[in-house]
Amino acid sequence: MAKRKTPGLNTQSTADIAFLLLCYFLMTSTMDQQNGLQRRLPPMPDKDQKVDDQKVNRRNIIIVKINSADRLFAGNEMLDISQLKDKIKEFLTNPADDPNLPEKEIKDIEGLGEYPVSKGVISLQNDRGTSYQAYIAVQNELVKAVNELRDEFARTKYGKPFAALSETQQDIAKKAVPQNISEAEPKDVSKK
Repeated sequence: MAKRKTPGLNTQSTADIAFLLLCYFLMTSTMDQQNGLQRRLPPMPDKDQKVDDQKVNRRNIIIVKINSADRLFAGNEMLDISQLKDKIKEFLTNPADDPNLPEKEIKDIEGLGEYPVSKGVISLQNDRGTSYQAYIAVQNELVKAVNELRDEFARTKYGKPFAALSETQQDIAKKAVPQNISEAEPKDVSKK
């Protein structure tokens, strides 16, 4: 007796439809992109280049510390994170020419001319026990302070915000308001 064939389902078209749906969702969906901190390492010096010890005047440095309890210190005073941006802006601009705040150096900036540029450096130090959340919050406030100063410069010189400037104008603003953030290696305060 011959074997009877039972009718089966044609699954080839179902697989094709599933593949097309997968392709559709892959092409139309967006993948979350994690943006990190934008930091540029200094270029490697030439092997033949002489290394000079650069001395930085103490008044030109503000030390921002985050301890293991996520407490924030700028200079010698304890601050709340909401106060940090204004403290850094005051430090970098030195509006009253305070002898305890950074000096200004007259620089000849191409496209702008002579302009007083702050020699201020922000030194960020954190403890090994500092939470990542506190570290990122402090980083954000430091960058926000510099960005606001660049925006104020752009509005004063060009009458529009920094983001609306041309690339050449943005380069001028970056030279007039440099972002000098130095990060020290994390330290373990408990081990002395």
